[in-house]
Amino acid sequence: MTGQAEYHRWCEKATLDGLQQLLRQMDDSEKQDAFYRDLAFGTGGLRGVIGAGTNRMNVYTVAKATQGLANYLLGKNTSPCVVIGYDSRLKSDLFARTAAGVFAASGVQVRFWPTLNPVSTVSFGVRQLQADAGVMITASHNPSKYNGYKVYGADGCQITTKAADDILSEIEKIDIFADIRWMEWDEARKTGAVQLIDGAVMDAFLQQVKAQSVLYGDAADRACAIVYSPLNGTGLVPVTRILRESGFANVTVVEAQRLPDGNFPTCPYPNPEIRQAMELGIATARQTGADLLLATDPDCDRVGIALREEDGEYRLLTGNETGMLLLDYLCSQRQRHGTLPADPVLVKTVVTVDMAEKIAAHYGLSTINVLTGFKFIGEKIGQLEAAGEADRYVFGFEESYGYLSGGYVRDKDGVGAAFLICEMFAFYRAQGVSLVQKLAQLYQSYGSCINTLHSYAFEGAAGFTKMQQLMALLRARAVAGGKLAGHGIMTVTDYAPGIEGLPPSDVLKIRFADDCSMVVRPSGTEPKLKLYLSAVRASREDAAAINTALKAGFEALDAALPAAAI
Repeated sequence: MTGQAEYHRWCEKATLDGLQQLLRQMDDSEKQDAFYRDLAFGTGGLRGVIGAGTNRMNVYTVAKATQGLANYLLGKNTSPCVVIGYDSRLKSDLFARTAAGVFAASGVQVRFWPTLNPVSTVSFGVRQLQADAGVMITASHNPSKYNGYKVYGADGCQITTKAADDILSEIEKIDIFADIRWMEWDEARKTGAVQLIDGAVMDAFLQQVKAQSVLYGDAADRACAIVYSPLNGTGLVPVTRILRESGFANVTVVEAQRLPDGNFPTCPYPNPEIRQAMELGIATARQTGADLLLATDPDCDRVGIALREEDGEYRLLTGNETGMLLLDYLCSQRQRHGTLPADPVLVKTVVTVDMAEKIAAHYGLSTINVLTGFKFIGEKIGQLEAAGEADRYVFGFEESYGYLSGGYVRDKDGVGAAFLICEMFAFYRAQGVSLVQKLAQLYQSYGSCINTLHSYAFEGAAGFTKMQQLMALLRARAVAGGKLAGHGIMTVTDYAPGIEGLPPSDVLKIRFADDCSMVVRPSGTEPKLKLYLSAVRASREDAAAINTALKAGFEALDAALPAAAI
């Protein structure tokens, strides 16, 4: 069916949630974009702009995905159960209830978080309640016009590529208007098909977070002044609760970003990686004299921090820097108190800072590198658990501000990370050491490390072809023992064939002989190629200069492509 024909069918049949009015208001370009394809479903579930059409997030596309997931689960289990949660985004509660009604009408039991909660509580709820799957309505840190549908397996980890393909196969069999089973929320609740998750599950989740503490009775200055922003998302209640229950009484919440609001009026891009999203928090920290600022993204799986320096200005830490501080803190405390397991491991993504491997090795940890995406860290935890070695896992993190200590969930957890960051901050403060000073000590011990990320756009069919040619050229030039951008190549790891138990992925990692590295990968969601550079030198200035030279060398390859023989 053509996009135009599907548009007219929607005009006739899409009677819910005011979509018919939106359809009538569309111009030709809007119609084309809204109907030229179905919203893509993959390991990340669905994600897209809210609106009318097959390429939009709305009650019908959510219901279709849910019906496909329900059919998949019913094909594997006689009485499957799903945990559903949602964040503060526009229509998240509506989409969550829509999914619950479709599951209920299809014979799938639903355990429903009664209030908006962090994404990690869905992962935890699946495991705690022994459910067969989980659904979180969220678009993470994207702008307000987006929403999404994230799917978890029975292990509490995001679904694998195989599971996503199988679910997609079921989704594609469904006619969006003729094949979906519907049940109203009130009826689903009345029949018992949808049951609300009680407070005991949240209590158990927070107990598991507290269990990650490594103070072991050591002194910590919990009177320190902390500013926290949930960025109008889900973190307010669980983060402030766990800090309060852990003795942190001097916590100020950024008022304009306190309450859930899917419009995100103070930060159009609600991502703690972006300075603009942190500005109100920094202003509040200045007003209160706080030494530490925390911010979590709308679904509370990412945490960004800022630290007050000696001159009174606030320094934003990168995800790599926060991850290295947490890794060193956890390992040093566990080593000192004799609680490190035998053969401990760090799990990180291939684009995360190489210096973490040096810190891990110092404490006797081996490092497992996985593909970009925290689901691969979660999968490794599951593999260790299946082998009876779950205790070996000490910490996992990714450069995009995601951290996890312990296997109580299988996704990054902003609640647990916020708790450990505050504990670490208070521990060092009791010793008269700031986190800025502690970071400087790490750089002094392991070398000053600079990591940079650069994105290059390759629009359209011609751009896609050129991006493929560039990856081919890199693979041809990147040979161990050779040189690239003037630096001797030590090792080349090509993830395209699928190595070390990981699925095939178009990622190339080059380690150079002089303690620097380059990772190149096309984006899985955008027409972009991402370049990750890392260099370690005695000074930050020298490390930055190396990164600049590597970047120039990469761009020279790109510029040479039209004449390059591949």
